[in-house]
Amino acid sequence: MQKATLSLNGQTHELPLVVGTEGEVGIDIRKLRATTGAITLDPGYGNTGSCESAITFINGEEGILRYRGYGIEELTEKSSFLEVAYLLIEGELPTKAQLDRFRHRLTYHSLLHEDMKKFFEGFPPSAHPMSVLSTIIASLSAYYPENNDPADVELNIIRLIAKIKTIAAFAYKKSIGQPYIYPRNDLSYTGDFLHMMFAVPSETYEVDPLVENTLDKLLILHADHEQNCSTSTVRMVGSSGASLFAAISAGVSALSGPLHGGANQAVINMLERIRQDGANYRKYVEMAKDKESGFRLMGFGHRVYKNFDPRARVIKAAADQVLERLGVDDPLLDIAKQLERVALEDDYFIERKLYPNVDFYSGILYRAMGIPTNMFTVMFAMGRLPGWIAQWKEMHNDPNTRIYRPRQIYVGPNARPYVPIEARE
Repeated sequence: MQKATLSLNGQTHELPLVVGTEGEVGIDIRKLRATTGAITLDPGYGNTGSCESAITFINGEEGILRYRGYGIEELTEKSSFLEVAYLLIEGELPTKAQLDRFRHRLTYHSLLHEDMKKFFEGFPPSAHPMSVLSTIIASLSAYYPENNDPADVELNIIRLIAKIKTIAAFAYKKSIGQPYIYPRNDLSYTGDFLHMMFAVPSETYEVDPLVENTLDKLLILHADHEQNCSTSTVRMVGSSGASLFAAISAGVSALSGPLHGGANQAVINMLERIRQDGANYRKYVEMAKDKESGFRLMGFGHRVYKNFDPRARVIKAAADQVLERLGVDDPLLDIAKQLERVALEDDYFIERKLYPNVDFYSGILYRAMGIPTNMFTVMFAMGRLPGWIAQWKEMHNDPNTRIYRPRQIYVGPNARPYVPIEARE
């Protein structure tokens, strides 16, 4: 077995190496504190592997993203979101019979308990859909108690995937004061969501096949992304033995932050700001290069990718097709393209490898499909749900899983005597 050597206080310690199937090397420090009395310090966990996982592989230097070994480009071209969801959760692409059964079960469980409508009624119209989504998912544990029976766990997984699109659509309808539209058994997963979002009782709404197919691709692109903030949250909460619903609700809450799932909304806000300032995109490129300006080009660069985000390539191509097909003339798209062109030609961005990421174009696509800005992160959560479930399931089934408990380096006061209140000044 290969080992790493650590020299500390004049003593040498050997630490085992763990090598992944793609050649990734990790130093196993599980016994570091016990043998040396020291811990590692890694703010943000950027250099810390929290687990071994067989779900998603990312090579940020080369711009590679694979689910269970399948390239993201091929999956978005040839597969459906439900096939990818099955792949992530079960480990293999489904047969036709397996996919048909999976789709049937999701259709059967897509309704919400009628009592749950009272929860929606309790929210103010101004409630952000992500807050509603997190709350309703957490409440599912009251309706579907969990135990360690694998059949119950499997059924609750089906319930979550089936119901999240209904919860999301109901949250939107609540925010605009329209009546809820119930799920339809004759529509696809994404088609049913679009129908629940945009149909009204007095009119006929037909789902546009191009919009349906594009949304399916977007959900695939968001389906998993290794140990990011929300996925790590799902694993951390799940490691305590909390229910699947509690862990996923926590993941939704983590995703709601502007530095994570809210990034595409921040891109739209930035593009709108530039548009209102006369579309002078070069001015903002220069501002982004000036640290004193406080301005950041949202949608450029990524914590993991040091190359072009492979998801961004797929979305850019889809954006061109959808906007042309729908006849949408979005001035923000023109600004986005000019920003991308200038940034990719500018030495400042090239040297720092600040390429457009998945968030740069996804917001424009959602706008073209009629999805409002406050629903962008909800769309992200819908897509990411199978990945969260797969990660939770992997952690749940690993006999070596321990409750997550990071250490710290204490930098506060040393021991000191208590001072009575009358003696304090």
